[in-house]
Amino acid sequence: MGSQGSGVRFRKLQSFETDYAPTTITQYESERSGMQVIVADRKGPKVNGYFTLATEIFDDSGAPHTLEHLVFMGSKSYRYKGLLDKLASRAYGTTNAWTATDHTAYTLETAGWDGFAQTLPVYLEHIVVPTITDAACLTEVHHVDGEGNDAGVVYSEMQAVQYTGTELMDIKARRLLYPENVGFRYETGGMMEALRVLTPEKIRDFHRTMYQPRNMCVIIVGEVDHDNLLHILDSFEQSIANDIPPVDAPFRRPWIESAQPPHLKETIIETVEFPEEDESVGDIVVAFFGPNCTDMIQTTALNVLLTYLCGSSVAVLENVMVEKEELASSISYWWDARPNSIIWFQPTGVATEKLQFVEQRLISLLKEVASKPLDMTYINECIQRERRQVKAQAEESEAFFSNNIITDYLFGARDGSTLKDLAHLTEYDRLEKWTDEEWRVFFRGWISDAHHISILGKPSLELANKQKADEISRVQKRKEELGPDGLAKLQQRLDEAKKQNDIEIPATLLGEWPVPSTESIHFIESQTARSGLARALGVRENSAQKQIDYAQPGVPLFIQFEDVPTNFVHITVHVGTSKVPVKYKPLLSLFGDNFFNTPIIRDGQRIDFEQVVMELEKETISYSLESGTKVGDSESVLIRMQVEPHKYATAVEWIRTMMFDSIFDVTRLKAGVSKQLADIPEAKRDGRVMANEVEIALHNIPSSLLAAKRTLVKATYLKRLKKILQNDPDTAVAWFEEVRRALFTSDNIRVLVTADVSQSKVPEPVKTWDILCKSLDTAPQNIQPIVKPYTLLNHEGQNPGSIGATIVPMTTIDSSYSVSSGKGLSSFTDPGVPALLVAVQYLETVEGTLWNAVRGNGLAYGVYFNKELDGGYLHFKVYRSPSASKAIAAARDAIAALVNGTVAFEKPMIEGAISQLVMGLADEQATMSTAAMQNYITGVVRGLNPDYNSQMLAKVRAVTIDDIKEAMKTWLLPMFEPGKSNVVVCCAHVMVEKLEKELQEMGYTTQIKQLADYHDDYGLESPDGDDDENDDEDEEMGSDMSEGDDESGDSDESDD
Repeated sequence: MGSQGSGVRFRKLQSFETDYAPTTITQYESERSGMQVIVADRKGPKVNGYFTLATEIFDDSGAPHTLEHLVFMGSKSYRYKGLLDKLASRAYGTTNAWTATDHTAYTLETAGWDGFAQTLPVYLEHIVVPTITDAACLTEVHHVDGEGNDAGVVYSEMQAVQYTGTELMDIKARRLLYPENVGFRYETGGMMEALRVLTPEKIRDFHRTMYQPRNMCVIIVGEVDHDNLLHILDSFEQSIANDIPPVDAPFRRPWIESAQPPHLKETIIETVEFPEEDESVGDIVVAFFGPNCTDMIQTTALNVLLTYLCGSSVAVLENVMVEKEELASSISYWWDARPNSIIWFQPTGVATEKLQFVEQRLISLLKEVASKPLDMTYINECIQRERRQVKAQAEESEAFFSNNIITDYLFGARDGSTLKDLAHLTEYDRLEKWTDEEWRVFFRGWISDAHHISILGKPSLELANKQKADEISRVQKRKEELGPDGLAKLQQRLDEAKKQNDIEIPATLLGEWPVPSTESIHFIESQTARSGLARALGVRENSAQKQIDYAQPGVPLFIQFEDVPTNFVHITVHVGTSKVPVKYKPLLSLFGDNFFNTPIIRDGQRIDFEQVVMELEKETISYSLESGTKVGDSESVLIRMQVEPHKYATAVEWIRTMMFDSIFDVTRLKAGVSKQLADIPEAKRDGRVMANEVEIALHNIPSSLLAAKRTLVKATYLKRLKKILQNDPDTAVAWFEEVRRALFTSDNIRVLVTADVSQSKVPEPVKTWDILCKSLDTAPQNIQPIVKPYTLLNHEGQNPGSIGATIVPMTTIDSSYSVSSGKGLSSFTDPGVPALLVAVQYLETVEGTLWNAVRGNGLAYGVYFNKELDGGYLHFKVYRSPSASKAIAAARDAIAALVNGTVAFEKPMIEGAISQLVMGLADEQATMSTAAMQNYITGVVRGLNPDYNSQMLAKVRAVTIDDIKEAMKTWLLPMFEPGKSNVVVCCAHVMVEKLEKELQEMGYTTQIKQLADYHDDYGLESPDGDDDENDDEDEEMGSDMSEGDDESGDSDESDD
């Protein structure tokens, strides 16, 4: 095909629609540079860009990872650190990046096309012609500070992961799978010893080789103006014409024109020790080479086979090794997309003394399965389920297209022939015709008869102690060699580098890019309709409500319908937990795990759980019971199902069945307890999560679900429950029955149905729910109120300050994590909300106040505020810090300087903060189901008017600098004031003394506590009177991450 438009030197290679999702994929190639552009057009408010380079290196230097950071430090025309991020934030956008083994991707995410178009050329210049100064390499990659310690953003990242069990096992597996001439062998993040000697020139050399437009693909998912895009890219290429090699210069395509790994000649099993205090639970990974990732038939067959083997509790590996033999808490599986893909199996929660046995059992079971006829009925159900899930992912997740396009760009044919495979799902039709023998030949060829690599991860306290001693000795030796003068010179060098990096961006420069109009942001509109008790919240005039009003009525259950043009039906049953007796609240975690994995009674006959799960998989796209935090109600649980429209009534029947016809089977409950207990040692290594758990223990009432589901509760409660299930099972079962009765009453159930209602795609939308109502006690008259978050705080939570600072040492971490708690708002309609929103966003802006004060000075990897506007609290959190107390003090001083006028507010940053709030609204409505969910949260959970968000945006735009100052003074500064705030710090043992001293100097009273001090048995006594905590004296427990965990933290492969 020819070039696009007048003078634009981009050829359209192809354009096609996908036949399973409303998406059009168009592929272009630059005639000038060879750069590829692939656009996946789909409706919605968000535009997502992935600027992807194939990056290949043959050492552990970490050069690919360093560029992921250095790119953001300035470019040829814009030599200012932070300019790119500030520009993006003004344009309703955010930037980020990740480094994988085989590629580096730079992301731009905006609300609407106009902001994306404005930021794109500046971003691409930062990628292709960055400054990469010596000063930037010093601060961002590695340096030795004035105290003789190793530091640098990249170095600190890798320091946090290099000696984890996961990383040590992964690098050992790579060394065994790949020879030295294959790039997949190496740690592209960088090994610490290599980062310490990495030079700026080596980084620049790697950039010159890999960061060429012909090795880059601009991938965009969203609503895109193609003509505008191509003109922007054409102008960009003209601007860098003299900075890049000519398109006909020699170039070797990474990964494809490189050496490929040889087949494994033998099976290798090796043990790797990793540093860990708790030596009871180890880890296993098993790796096989797999098919070429561009072979759609083979890789889809692999997905289906792995689902068949490990995809659920009825899949053979899970069913035998987890459910029956209780050798592991789960069997994880995944595969890495490569020309020779890698298939991974990972039994988790394995007792250390059983590591070798469990590895052997896994391999023998795989051989056993392959030696017999497969269950072809279940294989075909797996095929159908995979196809349904792919359709759902394609509709709901932009990542479905971006991930597949990235893989194709890295390893597929550059002429677009392999990309065209995304047009359809015919590979599933082909697999439906495979015979048992074809499946077993495939299974034997890649897995059961193939050689493999197994790594047994063995925890070692001795190694932990040795590594810490060696590191202390290494640093001490360096300090002695350098002496005071040498250290002073290093500090001076660092200070000069920071000064060079932090040249102020002229306000007039940012002003050259106006804040874009919001006209290009096309929010997804979801029409709300209500029936039954939901009508009391108000009924609107729209086509969806007319359909519901015309529909055959049913029992007046509380049902809200959200009308969007989806091909599926999303059902959420929202169930409050306030009526569950407090002493049984810790059972809810196990109740949730058991809900869909238990036998039922049907027509007087017992149906085993395996049959239940197989039927659920056959008739749904997905099903789960999860925390109500997803709808902003932490005191609830959600029963969720996604089905095709013709399965609507089937889904409602399944929900009724699992509520009322399920059996609390003692064997299943024991297995559930064992799995949760096995996961506790594995989870106990996370200082951030533990800081959250201790904060909840200090400030929440015990009856709150957040408090009851903590891991520090499970650690004691589940051990005792296990004994009761063994010795007095009837009593334990009676408790679960009481929980069931408390949950499933007609006045405690709210239903959200998201579907294409106005087009009549849902048969009998209201009457169908009579299926559930026939098992409920009575027709509902009223609905239980939703618990307001601020009512979950105890006296200290409502008026923090009397405890002071709580320091909890943990052997399993090398840094510190903290949570500072202060008083917050208790209503979304509080007049202070707009100013507080802008104040927090202003402070958190990338390359803004807190970024520069804390991360810019190496005091923490990240800091952020956490708030619920009706929660009654505010939190300030420090993530992965060498000194949480110093990070807290730096943040406090930076905020105080703004309040007292020492530092002036920057108008472009205020505009950026408001733009980021617009971006937040787009995030909440990024897909059809999330837009529908947001309507439910706004109207039902929060009780707000439908136009609350648009009204709030208008109020936010009217906020003045004086309003921001007042919000900071009233709400934020008290979080750093002793007597008005409490602080929880989880840290390494060696940090305790220094942290305590510094916190006391700040004015806090301090207490040193152990995690065991925050165990709680909720009144459940040990049946035999034994002390079942004798092995938990200093136990650093983890959490299930779903409760009380408001942030996922920073990815170790992410930058900004």
